[in-house]
Amino acid sequence: MADESIPALEVSRLSFAYGPRTVLHEVAFRVMPGEFAVLLGPNGAGKSTLFALITRLFDAKPPGSVRIFGTAMRDSPGAALARLGVVFQQPTLDPDISVIENLLYHGALHGLPRAEARRRALHELERVELADRIASPVRALSGGQRRRAEVARALITRPALLLLDEATTGLDMPSRAAVRRHVRALCAEGLAVLWATHLIEEVPEEARVVMLAEGRVRAEGPVAGVLAQAAAKDLPEAFAALTAPAAAR
Repeated sequence: MADESIPALEVSRLSFAYGPRTVLHEVAFRVMPGEFAVLLGPNGAGKSTLFALITRLFDAKPPGSVRIFGTAMRDSPGAALARLGVVFQQPTLDPDISVIENLLYHGALHGLPRAEARRRALHELERVELADRIASPVRALSGGQRRRAEVARALITRPALLLLDEATTGLDMPSRAAVRRHVRALCAEGLAVLWATHLIEEVPEEARVVMLAEGRVRAEGPVAGVLAQAAAKDLPEAFAALTAPAAAR
């Protein structure tokens, strides 16, 4: 069980540039165990770049750092990544093989014995209401079903922190609601979640919000705290005020 006093994710002074263009400027925030945190910002704010740094697709340069449950990604990447599950913005399931084979392959990559991987996969697919589609090729699933399968796949390694980057992009309203409902329920079991989105309606009242714009954290805290920081009556007004270009503020 995770120590609830240690942040599930701690990002400190994280900056990144593509050549001469700096896209993240000393980003810093925390996500605690069992917390549903929303990384909220417009397209182009730097959310996907931040996810690439957290998951070590890109290297974080000093003095920036990423810690997963106190383990520094730079010093012990294997141990840090072992606590992490990820659902990326772009679909990553193999469309030509079955749902269950996608999950078993993921388990094999993480060193799970096939029998244990299958047991966990069946459990997670049942929880996302896909138990009746395990033998179906992924290409036969709807967009919402594919996303739920990706969430199930991310969970078979039993991560303590789950990252989701624009996980509901392209889904219809019922499918978006189903994915959000399942992920939020996982927090009640102790899972820490960082949900990246540009959609204000995906922020529940109990969420912790990290507002990102132009590569900078403009506000952080519970919804009420973010409203106070923006002197706004509601989240859409706060979003408009906090994500406006620097020249317009």
